[in-house]
Amino acid sequence: MINILIVDDHAVVGEGTKNILASEPDFNVNLIVCSEEASQRIREQKYDVYIFDLDMPEINGLDLTKQVLSIDPEAKIIIFSGHEISAHFNQMVNLGVSGFISKTFTKNQLIRAVWCAVDGQAVIPIELLTQLRRITHQVESRSGEIISLSDKEVEILIQASKGLTNEEIGKQVYISKRNVERHLTIIFKKLQVNSRGEAITRGKELGIIPGILV
Repeated sequence: MINILIVDDHAVVGEGTKNILASEPDFNVNLIVCSEEASQRIREQKYDVYIFDLDMPEINGLDLTKQVLSIDPEAKIIIFSGHEISAHFNQMVNLGVSGFISKTFTKNQLIRAVWCAVDGQAVIPIELLTQLRRITHQVESRSGEIISLSDKEVEILIQASKGLTNEEIGKQVYISKRNVERHLTIIFKKLQVNSRGEAITRGKELGIIPGILV
């Protein structure tokens, strides 16, 4: 019997995930919707596979991963999220995460991901591999976190630092104004900022934006 612990603060999503896995006769599945409760549980009980939501308010999936691996370095942990996780990829790999899966998973994908983790195989969706293939700019923040930006994101950030509008940036990088806005939203999240000005300042601090621009 494979004992699985799911931690997801979205109860509906968590229950759906649990029900899918519980349909497998070899899986014994437990769900916890409070990450603080999960933090206590993992100190008391060992599981064969852990499935953690990346974004949770009290204790996020990465912090839970650290706690589990400090107790059991060989633990099999799958991170799942409804958001892009490429910005956290290197950190998760360095921690020892077994794999990643999107919350848009199908039943077969989820079950297969668990079996892959049990067998010691990495679980990486093709779309994430495609994202990673495009990433060529990586810098380390003061806290030691690796920040990865694609060529397009760096180009947009540099154009923004020149004072161009979103429409003007779009013409420079050959994408629509709407796509520029989407890229900027992703850039803000990766750099952990809330505005264009903050992103430019952060980009200069990290050396993403050259000191002298023409």
